[in-house]
Order: sequence, then structure tokens, then C-alpha cells
Amino acid sequence: MIALQVLSKVIASKDISFLEDNVLTVDYFVGFEDEYNFIIDHYKKYGNVPDKATFLSHFSDEKGNPTVELVEVTESDQYLLDTIREEYLYHKSVPILYNIRDLLKEDANAAAEYMIHAVRDLEPDYHIGGLDIVSQASERYKEFLERKNNQDKWFFTTGFQELDDITHGLQKGEEFVVIVARINQGKSWVLEKICSHIWQIGFNVGYISPEMGATNIGYRFDTLYNHFSNKDLVWGNASLDEAEYLEYIEKLSKMENKFVVATPIDFQRKITVTKLRNWIKHNKLDMIAIDGITYLTDERFKRGNTKAETLTNIGEDLMSLSMELKIPVVVVVQANRGAVNHDDEEATPELETIKDSDGIAANASQVIAIKQMKNSVLRLEIKKQRNGKVGGRLDYAWDIDKGDFVFIPSEGDAESKEKTEEKVEELKKQYRRRDKKEAF
Repeated sequence: MIALQVLSKVIASKDISFLEDNVLTVDYFVGFEDEYNFIIDHYKKYGNVPDKATFLSHFSDEKGNPTVELVEVTESDQYLLDTIREEYLYHKSVPILYNIRDLLKEDANAAAEYMIHAVRDLEPDYHIGGLDIVSQASERYKEFLERKNNQDKWFFTTGFQELDDITHGLQKGEEFVVIVARINQGKSWVLEKICSHIWQIGFNVGYISPEMGATNIGYRFDTLYNHFSNKDLVWGNASLDEAEYLEYIEKLSKMENKFVVATPIDFQRKITVTKLRNWIKHNKLDMIAIDGITYLTDERFKRGNTKAETLTNIGEDLMSLSMELKIPVVVVVQANRGAVNHDDEEATPELETIKDSDGIAANASQVIAIKQMKNSVLRLEIKKQRNGKVGGRLDYAWDIDKGDFVFIPSEGDAESKEKTEEKVEELKKQYRRRDKKEAF
């Protein structure tokens, strides 16, 4: 059965790398040798994995009925790999054990000699790789030059300039960013602000929205990107300039890069990292955002696992996904009740307040905590950063209806509260004029 699961996965994903990367030869597919060879031969001849219809058409009887039935596979890659290797070892071991049994009846010495050589043949060779960072140091130097001379190839800016000054933006790979806050603090808006900016600079963005449909996410995008009143869009208010909005929509529709929004329904109500991988590849996404990590399904779940263990597994798998596909993954998580510090009303959530799992933070490359302050001020604070300092606090005047995020200098830098407020209002106007000018 495991051989059929692996072949079904290859057909469904249209990706042969699982076979190639793990050196799964025809010997691993006992009973399915013809099916395996057909896939390999088709790939060598045409450069792609055969689709389901082509595969089933080839393996059909005279009446056109399929002689093999492909199955839906939801198991993780690691499970499939471990199991097919185990079965392969079993099939190799059985005839050897029978030979040893027969030899023992005639000549124990001959049986022992045969067993020694046979056991060596059974030793798994899984081609576990690695990189010698000493002898291959020149490759590291070349990558440094690439990073130095082609910053845009290696990093995304976030749309929060002051945040980028501290974190250098998002690295395109090996980047698992966690945004943490209590409920109704603006974390989803910050997430979409980052996504809309990355889309604006020319990249394909994927957004998983478990609690809101694509239309409402689209209205938020319109607000963040071109500062239309979100209330007017959602409520259908007549005060919105319809002609201006139509002109914007027509221009937007001509843009080539994508902002793909998906909900749990699009994943058959079961969002797994394997499905995310296929979704990313199919849409050629350059980054993904997940508005709620708790909506993901742990593919390594075992009976008895706690919620904390489940979320830790998911965090590990998302970081591995980022490393594999070389794209940043940004997720939103909720802080628990302990994140509310009544002694310090200006404090943002700490790492240990991440709901259900500190394993999420352990796997994250960056953790950014958010808190709404008084007077519509949104505070961002860096709680973890693998490649830089932590603790930086950034305050933004946030107009949720118009999508404005205007940086407010710290008290030590501000001339006065009144002058700061005046400066913020002027900056809002400048930002809107600039954003609309640069929108297309």
C-alpha cells in the first residue's frame, strides 16, 4: 500500500523530486514496478510527471476500466519515506533469512560467513548529505557577494521602514516570522500590511485567511494599498467615490503579480504543510502569510500528543518549508491571558505568553509582539531576532479606516505632544499622496 501512496503523491503533486531526492529506485516498489517505470519513462521523455488521466489511461483493461486505483495521500513526506524504506528493507531481509536457515542445516560456518556478507548488504544507504563549510567556504563567500550586490534578491522590505532598519526586512528563505498579540489588537492588519507591500514591490503573495473571506481581505488590501475607507467598502457607503474606485479596480486588474487568498474550504478544511507546499508551487508564490497557526493540521500527530506538541511540530515544519522553498513564512498567533500586564499597561506580550506553545517561538526566526495603545497608537516590539538585537519598540499612529501607519518618534525624540500630532497628520497626507502616486 505504501508504494501506491508514494506513486499517488507523485502523480497528484506532479513533482518527481520525492523519488529523485530520496533515491527511490524501482526496487522500492514491489508489485508496482510497471507503474513506477511508466512515471520515470514519461518524465525522461516529456520532462514532466504524467497527469492522473494519462496514468490511468495507460493502466486500463480492454474496456477502459483502470487496473490501478490512485489514492488520496495526506500523510507527511517523512512518514511516506520512513515507511517505504522500512518495507524495502523487509523485502530484502526475508530471502536472506531463509538462505541462512537453509545453510544452517548443512554447514554452520558457511551460514555464518554468508550472514556476515549479507548483513553488510542490508545496511541502509540513504545518501544523507550535508555541506562541508570548510572545504566549500568559497561558496559561502560567493553567496555573501550575492547578498551584498543584490539585496532585493535576498530580502523583502515589510512596508514598515523603521522595522526594516532593525530587522533588515524578511529573508527569502529560512525565515519563519511570528506576529503575536492578544485578540483584537491589529495583528491581522499588520500581517496584511506586510503582504500588500511585498505585492506592491512586484512579488506573488499567498494569504491563508481562516476567519475572513477573500472579498473582505480584498477590501482591506484596497484600504492598505490605496487608502480607500474600509468602512465605506465593507458597508457599501455612498460616500465612497465610485468612479475613483472603479478606475483603481480596472488598473489593479491589469497587474501581473498575484495576491492569492485561500480559506480552509480551499484545502478541504484540512490545511497541512504538504498542501501548502503544493499550493505555493502551483501559484509560484514568493511568500506566504497564515492568519492563525492553530488552523493548521499537524501531519506528524500521534495519539496522545498535546496541543503544545502539535503546534511545535507545525512550527518546525513551517520553518523547514521556508528553507526548502526559499520563501518567508509569516504567521499570526494569539497570546494567552497572561500577556495582559496590569502593572505595565504599555507592555507587549512576551514569548512565554504565546498560547499553547513556546515551541512556536523556539522555531521562529523573528517574533514581533503587537499591542494597541491609547489614542490609536499601535506598538510593535521585537521579541526575538536570530540575526540582530531584540527589544526595539516602534509606535505608529494607526488609522484603521484609511490604512495609515505613521511612525511616531519616541518621547525622547519628540519636540512636544502637540507638535508630534501635527507632524503625524502631515505625514499621513504625504503618505497617502505618495502611495497613490506609486500604486501603479
